[in-house]
Amino acid sequence: MTTLKIRHTTRYEYDAPVPYALQQIRMTPKSFRSQNVIRWDTRVDGGFIHLSFDDYHRNKVHLVGFDTGTTSLTVTCEGEVEMTDVQGVVGPHAGFAPLWLFRRPTPLTACGDGCRALVATAQGDNDLDRLHDLSARIRDAVAYETGQSLITWTAEDALREGVGVCQDHAHVFIACAREMGLPARYVSGYLMMNDRIDQEATHAWAEVHIDSLGWVGFDISNVISPDTRYVRVATGLDYHDAAPVSGFRYGTASESLSVGVQVQQQ
Repeated sequence: MTTLKIRHTTRYEYDAPVPYALQQIRMTPKSFRSQNVIRWDTRVDGGFIHLSFDDYHRNKVHLVGFDTGTTSLTVTCEGEVEMTDVQGVVGPHAGFAPLWLFRRPTPLTACGDGCRALVATAQGDNDLDRLHDLSARIRDAVAYETGQSLITWTAEDALREGVGVCQDHAHVFIACAREMGLPARYVSGYLMMNDRIDQEATHAWAEVHIDSLGWVGFDISNVISPDTRYVRVATGLDYHDAAPVSGFRYGTASESLSVGVQVQQQ
């Protein structure tokens, strides 16, 4: 077993007071067969937690309000998670969303000519082998480059441009897996890097449901299945369902965002 210590800080700064805003925060890891959350704390400075609930993907969501007239908001999450290596196999499907829902395309994961061409080239004797082969082909087709893609890009956009980040890799893989007739979902979480503790963002990968195994994880950006360095936080049909932060605000203030993530072995 491996115990990971995590600290995730998200800070918003505004050049004028914000009259009203709400944020949905999905930053709390889930406990399941290979992941045990020992402790997890969420603190908000410049605002407050209205309420907490589990959404239909069983993600823990905090609804955060801003203090009236605030010019800054900081959300700090930290805790410890005990990990067991299961070679990427998450296990049987559970939760409120039916399995068939994960075969449904979304605007970000719609399958076009680019994804269909990748599916046609995937090789293997079974679904698992084909998916691993597909992961490697996507990584070759979409070079990992930060600062080149847009958060609004679809799977087909990333393939057409030939560059992207982990979010884009996951969307392409999900689109292809669904084209193969397999349920697939997006995963956001934390990854312990081998060469650093401090990071500027969370990580993203994908899971596909295979009848004989249940949900199986695929990190396309690194062409491996998740191991004890990966902490699952939120899942969904695409990025929108599992985004660490989403919400809205009123007013004309300009916003600047800074994110700091630390993941290290305890």
